[in-house]
This record gives sequence, structure tokens and C-alpha cells, in this order.
Amino acid sequence: MPTSILVTGGAGYIGSHTVHLLAATGRHVVVLDNLVYGHREAIIDDSVTFVHGEMADAELVESLFAEHDIGAVIHFAAYAYVGESVTDPIKYYRNNTAAPLVLLDAMQRHNCPIFIFSSTCATYGNPEYMPLDEQHPQAPINAYGQSKLCLEKILVDCDTAFGLKSARLRYFNACGGLPDLGLGEDHNPETHLIPLVLETLSGKREHISIFGTDYDTPDGTCIRDYIHVVDLGKAHIAALERLESGEASFACNLGTGTGTSVREIIDIAEDVTGKSIPVVEGERRAGDPPRLVADASLAKELLGWIPEISVRQSIADAWAWTQGPGFGARS
Repeated sequence: MPTSILVTGGAGYIGSHTVHLLAATGRHVVVLDNLVYGHREAIIDDSVTFVHGEMADAELVESLFAEHDIGAVIHFAAYAYVGESVTDPIKYYRNNTAAPLVLLDAMQRHNCPIFIFSSTCATYGNPEYMPLDEQHPQAPINAYGQSKLCLEKILVDCDTAFGLKSARLRYFNACGGLPDLGLGEDHNPETHLIPLVLETLSGKREHISIFGTDYDTPDGTCIRDYIHVVDLGKAHIAALERLESGEASFACNLGTGTGTSVREIIDIAEDVTGKSIPVVEGERRAGDPPRLVADASLAKELLGWIPEISVRQSIADAWAWTQGPGFGARS
């Protein structure tokens, strides 16, 4: 049996795009997802084995490792609502930190040597300088970031203890989709700027709110680093291939190195769609830094990875997805 890749959370937004890209390489992919936030229809490749279940279910995880020749785990499964993590931290530590220990335990027993981890720039906390590189102190300001950082540290310890090789990939702002294949971003509740802007354009929202117009940025609104989900998926495959070649564990940022402001996102969306977006300006939100932009030069050095898809194309793809028939519909 060919070596399989186990992808937890593979029916989610970034996971489903990565699963499709992996399947296209000819690898056998096993997806484990509880479908709390994922979508079964987002698994669009017939070659993929889908298992509905919990990664904290030790008996289920053991059966997957016993049945499939799993050579690596790509771990996306996590709760990712920052505000909720502040009000319900135990939920986040249980799911994002404790549950993956079941995976790691099974990996050790079955000599599965590679773990690709969907981490986050939220592990850095409030930025001390910009752009953010991997040497920036990791001091999360919420339980979401802390829960991800805890697992990063556990992975380092597992490398020391039994040689588990890991790639700890710290995302910035994922966006875009593959609308022609019926893949896109669909969260409930939705908190990300680009889909919220597009929901306003579609009439699902009365307006888009800008929280803070007096930041020390060129147009007074917050700046973020937006990275297309396909570029993210390609980075995971490159990280997998690097570790499969015998290289050491590493951590790196995944972003474009270019910031785009809230007003710029709105302007691009209006230009892409030819529609006007009602805007309401409000006060700053607590904890929103003026800028979050990646220094992704290490990913280029280690992985040969350079993001290729522009913010404008990301918004165009996301708009096409919102206007299409939904998951799994191929044009």
C-alpha cells in the first residue's frame, strides 16, 4: 500500500484546498474531520478517504494508523475564533492543545515521522517590530494563540524525545479559493474581512464596519498580510517534501510580505465587482495592532516557496465562489 497522508481538519477551508492539491500529486490522502466547522462536500476528489470523527478519539485514531500506511500528518483541526478563546479558554486548550496529543501518541507508536502543523502569527502577540520574522518573541495575548504556541513547544519536545520532525507554519490572513472547483471560504460565524465585504456586496449585510480610522497607517485603517489559500496549500506540500527528504524540523511564516489596509480591501472589492459597498466607520477594537505583515523570507529559503496570487485575484476568486452554486460544483 502506498504511503498515506493523514489530514486532520481536511474538510475545513485551508485543509480542503490542501487536500485537493495533495490528491493532485497522486498521494493517497486520509481526511479526519468532525465537521463542526468543515464541510463534507469540500472533499472533491474521489481518491480521498474521508473519516467523520474526532481526533481526540484514541480508538478511532489508532484504527486509522493500523489500517493505513500513514507516513505523515498534516494537522489543520483547530478552533480559531479569537474572541471566543478569551471567553472560553478551556475549549481552546482542550481542542487545540490536548486533543492533538492523541495523534502524537499514535504517531510515536506507529513510527510516523512527520507532522506539518497549521500554526498562526497569533503566537507572536503584539508586534514589537515589523515585518514579523521568526525571531520575534512569541507572547500570545489570547487563548487561541497560546493554544497554538503550546503545541509548537510540544512538537519541539517530541523531536528531542523520539525524533518527530515537524514544520510549524505560522499563517497570516488566508483568503481566496478555487471557485471553478467548488472550493471557497464558508465559516459560520464569519469574522474575516474579505468574506464580510463580499457578503455586504451580496446584500446579506447592510454594511461593512471599519473599526478605527485613525491608526498610524497611510489611510488610517489597519493593515494585514493576505495570502491566497492555494499558495498556503502549496507551502504545506513543500514543507512535507522538505521533511521527507530528511531535513530538520523548522518553523516559518507564511505570508506575502505585503500589507493591504481595510480601505484598500474595500476599494479592490468595489473595483472587482463594479458595486458600491456601504461603509460604517466605528471606534477601534481592543487588541487590533495597526500592522501585521510577515517577513516570509525564511519560507523562500527553506521551501523555495514564493506566493504567486495577488490580493486582487484572491478577492476575485472569493467573489466568484460567493456567486457560484457552492461546494463541490465544478464548472
